[in-house]
Amino acid sequence: MKKMRLFLAILISISLLVVACQKSGEPVIKIGVIAELTGQIPAVGASCKNAAVLAAKEINDAGGIELGGTKYKIELVIEDSAAKPEQAAAVAQKLITQDKVAAIVGPNSSGNAIPASEIAETMKVALITPWSTEPKTTIDSRTGKPKQYVFRACFTDIFEGQALGKFASGTLKKKKAAVLYDVASDVLKSQAELFRKSFEESGGTIVAFETYASGDKDFSAQLTKISGSSPDIIFLPSYYTDVPMQVQQAYRLGLKVPFLGSDAWSTPELIKMCGKDCEGFFFMNHYSPETQNPMTKKFADSYKAMHGSVPDDIAALTYDSFGLLVQALKSAGKATPQAIRDALAGIREYKGVTGEMLFQEGSGDPRKGAVIMQIKDGKFVWYADTQP
Repeated sequence: MKKMRLFLAILISISLLVVACQKSGEPVIKIGVIAELTGQIPAVGASCKNAAVLAAKEINDAGGIELGGTKYKIELVIEDSAAKPEQAAAVAQKLITQDKVAAIVGPNSSGNAIPASEIAETMKVALITPWSTEPKTTIDSRTGKPKQYVFRACFTDIFEGQALGKFASGTLKKKKAAVLYDVASDVLKSQAELFRKSFEESGGTIVAFETYASGDKDFSAQLTKISGSSPDIIFLPSYYTDVPMQVQQAYRLGLKVPFLGSDAWSTPELIKMCGKDCEGFFFMNHYSPETQNPMTKKFADSYKAMHGSVPDDIAALTYDSFGLLVQALKSAGKATPQAIRDALAGIREYKGVTGEMLFQEGSGDPRKGAVIMQIKDGKFVWYADTQP
């Protein structure tokens, strides 16, 4: 019932936004949004959708975007990937061929972003993924070179793995780490492998490197092996939906060493599901809503006023994705897919709510920092900044 009410609320908000644009009689720029509204990680999709609605409303309330002497409103066309790669690709194609969107924001999870990005690249429409950290998202699998129409607002696993390995070894002073990850997820596998490399280079030892498959509910065999290896920390790059079960099962086996998470933990729903079991653990995030940066604070206040909750990193990255699009549109002076792509490719610096992004020519990947968060007193609390 809760899922049905959420789905109906989403449909109503999208319909109201579209109707408002249609009634105004003003020209519009259609922007596609692909979010994981149902499926494995619905909280991720909800945050993405909420931030997209906020960004579009702010743009439209300010009069729209002026291009060539004409004011354009933003019209969102929101599609659900259901956290399924094939559906992400299908809705990307629909947005381009049927809805004629000028650009796409999303999907978020790398398993969805990669197939959607392949469609965008082939059909020559710019796509910005807010949250996909997998390096392959922006790389052409056939040539090994950067895709020309795919960009991201987040850091990549290369930076994340290096930073987390150094944090575990240097800051936390851990010597022996175990790793448990979803072998069926390219992004989580990438994070696990890059953490291992960084931790070992920092002088640590990986004493166990265990895998599971998406959908598994029993992790006792892997955790028993990990327990036998006597780690002093466990790196767990799992989505927020899996973390509580894994931590609780570890406790039942008497395994009570700290866990370290990746940005896959970043959805606040984790705290509701894991409770005190995750107290004190650290993970990497894309931003902290606690920052005193006026731009970030304004966004967080506006988001909370509209949606009644503190925005997570997916929301902040989606909002920054729209900021990049607006900057590109103003630079291009027109809203054709090719003009938007060319303008996005020309951006070298963007200051967003998740921090400063620096883009090198020929790459859709920003160079940017991150934050280490700690779960403390039932909240995500800023612990440290980390830079590339």
